[in-house]
Amino acid sequence: MIVTGSRLRHIGWAVVLTICFTAFTALTFRVNAVKSEVRLEERRIVALTRKKEMLETEFQTRASQIQLSEWNAVDFGYQAPRADQYLENERQLASLGTPRAPGAPTPIRVARAPREGEEGYPAMVSPLTGKPVHPGHSADAGANPLATLAGRIADEANIRSARAETIE
Repeated sequence: MIVTGSRLRHIGWAVVLTICFTAFTALTFRVNAVKSEVRLEERRIVALTRKKEMLETEFQTRASQIQLSEWNAVDFGYQAPRADQYLENERQLASLGTPRAPGAPTPIRVARAPREGEEGYPAMVSPLTGKPVHPGHSADAGANPLATLAGRIADEANIRSARAETIE
């Protein structure tokens, strides 16, 4: 079979395009491989930079400790604490304190441990009535909650003042 020039030209272009496509694909893979290597090296550079900064900080800290110890010894006369300067317990610390001066305000107490016979938590008390509240129980179980609340607020117009209690 005789192949015409036009048909040969088409086959030639197909071969050239196939070679170009293969070269393009190989080049794309190579570029992506190089980009991946560059990213890995950039990450390594960042990690090494951070490590270098950490070591520089450590060096400066140790250098300043030497400078501080020289200042303590020469200029300020500071010394490391001796064993007899440490306290054994809270009583020794309290013995170093001074009693309160006359006319000094009493210390503010914000919490206390439960006394013998008491439970860990106090009973819930209504802020309006001051009476204990039992969760889940309501005097007017079937009443409208808003109407009940409005009635209670109207009944309890004078709210008791808070009582401060000193715990000793």
